[in-house]
Amino acid sequence: MATAVGGVIAGGGSAGAAGRSGPLGLADYRLVNLAHVNDPDRTNVYPGDPAFTLTTVTTVPEHGFYLQYVQQGEHTGTHWGAPSHFNEGQPHADELDAEDLFLPAVKIDVRERTARDADYEVSVADLQRWEQRHGRIPNEAAVVLWTGWEERWGTEAFFNFDADGVMHQPGFSLAAVQWLVDTGRLGRRGALGTDTFSPESALDAEYRVSKLLYREHRISLEVLANLAELPPTGAHILVGGTINRRGSGSPASIYAFVPKR
Repeated sequence: MATAVGGVIAGGGSAGAAGRSGPLGLADYRLVNLAHVNDPDRTNVYPGDPAFTLTTVTTVPEHGFYLQYVQQGEHTGTHWGAPSHFNEGQPHADELDAEDLFLPAVKIDVRERTARDADYEVSVADLQRWEQRHGRIPNEAAVVLWTGWEERWGTEAFFNFDADGVMHQPGFSLAAVQWLVDTGRLGRRGALGTDTFSPESALDAEYRVSKLLYREHRISLEVLANLAELPPTGAHILVGGTINRRGSGSPASIYAFVPKR
């Protein structure tokens, strides 16, 4: 991972944050935390997933050290998903490369659209309009949707159930993800990110977007936080978390390397 980070930083641009020429160094970046605190009192658990509990096992006064017992699913809270999550024969968490977890990142702000339509699906035209303004999405990038759903975290509004118990959350359209794959923007590696439960809209009961995404070494980044701090372009995302044997992903610490302005 150090090799991957060093290679990106070395080729990170022609001017540092202070305007000097030459490649950026680590001092020219700031770290932004893109993960919610893993708190069972606030964490919205996806319907049907295991309950999330933290139990104090030992305390300093009684045992000399403090320890909690964590019970949760691999996709609890802010997390990343491995290709095996939806597809047989695709890599598990422990079969990915370190470089699969360190990616150039772009942010697509769709908050105005999702405020009007909770089932909004980002289209190819949306992505092309974004590129007209910000430039081409890099190959093998993490393409992150900022839907505004993170503001609902820890409340029933995050689920956004209707009167019939159907959940409504926005996401990528299948056509948009197919375009990202066909054009190399999602290549052998890459990611779809979102501040909702899943990269597809909640109405996609077949998880078609996830099944397309989770091939090769591509991953998902879900239930992201602090996306106001992630710029539209120029950042890189580093994904951490427990690497379980044959894991489908992991609750995650996700950080953005953001160039200082």
